Amino acid sequence: MRKFGKFGPLIGAIDEGTSNVKFMIFAANTSEVLTYHQVLIKRFSPQEGWVEQDAFEILSAVIECIEVTTDNLRKLDINPEDVVGIGITNQRETTIAWNSVTGHPLYSAIVWLDIRTSKIVDDLIQSKGTQSANAVAQTSGLPLSTYFSSVKLKWLLQNVTAVKDAVASGECLVGTVDSWLIWNLTGGIHGGVHATDVTNASRTQLMSLRSLQWDKSLLRYFDIPKQILPKIKSSAEIYGYISSGPLLGVPIAGCLGDQQAALVGQGCMRFGQVKCTFGTGCFLLYNTGDSIVHSQNGLLTTVAYKLGPDAPPVYALEGSVAIAGDTLQWLRDGFEILDDVADTESQAAQVDEEDEGNICFVPAFNGLYAPYWRKDARGVMIGLNNSTRREHIVRAALEAVCHQTREVATSMAGDCAPLRRLLADGGMAQNSLFIQMQADILGIPVIRPLMTESTALGVAIVAGRALRVWPTSTPSPPADTFLPVTSSEEREIRRIRWEKALEKCVGWVTDGTEKCEVPPLVDEPDRTAAALPPGLFFLGTALLVILADKLRSL
Repeated sequence: MRKFGKFGPLIGAIDEGTSNVKFMIFAANTSEVLTYHQVLIKRFSPQEGWVEQDAFEILSAVIECIEVTTDNLRKLDINPEDVVGIGITNQRETTIAWNSVTGHPLYSAIVWLDIRTSKIVDDLIQSKGTQSANAVAQTSGLPLSTYFSSVKLKWLLQNVTAVKDAVASGECLVGTVDSWLIWNLTGGIHGGVHATDVTNASRTQLMSLRSLQWDKSLLRYFDIPKQILPKIKSSAEIYGYISSGPLLGVPIAGCLGDQQAALVGQGCMRFGQVKCTFGTGCFLLYNTGDSIVHSQNGLLTTVAYKLGPDAPPVYALEGSVAIAGDTLQWLRDGFEILDDVADTESQAAQVDEEDEGNICFVPAFNGLYAPYWRKDARGVMIGLNNSTRREHIVRAALEAVCHQTREVATSMAGDCAPLRRLLADGGMAQNSLFIQMQADILGIPVIRPLMTESTALGVAIVAGRALRVWPTSTPSPPADTFLPVTSSEEREIRRIRWEKALEKCVGWVTDGTEKCEVPPLVDEPDRTAAALPPGLFFLGTALLVILADKLRSL
């Protein structure tokens, strides 16, 4: 039997997010984080509504994180050979196409937030009808939206000559970020494994929830050739072996989309357990066990995990909010009223509850995701007056995330059962004032683990279990509990005020030639198939820019 150092067998976790990449080393026996390294990655916007990343930058960041973290182990007098496997978790829906002969990306990575495919969505509904769109949702669990990989891939095939040529010559490979990383880390052009796991595949809108394979009818609907897609595997099995670097020969033994990884990392392995990750966006997942629950309230149906090739799949309902932490980054980089996102807690705390200024901020920068799916929406801020200070705006931004979370939780209650508590993680969860606001607006306890890296932990768990080195049961990690302290009357006042602001944010986007008509936000006859034309930037900016100089001087 192999002998390990004092920490026993170790599992590495690649956590590739929208804003940064981490590589963390966990002790399998204790779930303790021993060391890690983090690298920020850039996003760029060549045109309004386009969001891209450099696929090579993502790969380079992963390699750097592995190298530095492995060196850290040596400095801690821990043998890197104790690392027996790694898992990969990643931003979902982001789509990459590359050449299988040269290994070069054929275009930038199109990020999940990107809305360039708005016209494709409209055209599909117009040409194929809402009945076909509903059939897509029934098979894949996902409504037609710019969010998912299907239309991003369709855009690449229609608009990028290099992609068309590579498909014609049989040299095109495509996938989400996990597939790009697995292929490169296991050899790339020298025999790299082209694979994905069921959780990431379930976000492409090309996989059947029941068969867990690429679906012929979905591929035909989006006109996607099957041969360019990766092989679908379970979340916990050996995909291949790292082909170079300090972890040469170590197996990649686990893969999960980042939100599903957080679900596992939070220990939500039973029906009815719910977690929320507050990152770039905000994502609630409700474990529905072996049941495929099709939402009647604007939520997504997705695969939660599949813990081995022969294990049954576990499903989840998901509520996706596009903009959460990105709101705070916009206040820092776009509006320039924050020096550091970490300042939001201290700034928001300066506002008394009686002096909140009745401001509502709806950060629908790229439209609304769950539960409304309105791509015609844009951000608005309502309730400004001559006493408004930056602290009011910061607090309103935090409250906006809380209200969007509440809306998704309400939809989950309609589809399954009311939430009794919420498990919270992600970057924003480190803000205690924000988590308390969330508990107050939800009216239920919010539980925050002291170790908030639930995403990395989740994929380390599935990789460790695939290799039989991770305990099958672990005690609940230490956590802080935030109980609601506001009255139900105050909670209701806040909800009504928010929903009034929400009504104002829809219908702003047109093609520039037709009159802007504002359809109702709720009670739509077919919300999953709703689609409206693409166009202008959000209205809120116009008002905010007018105030920018004044606020910077506050």
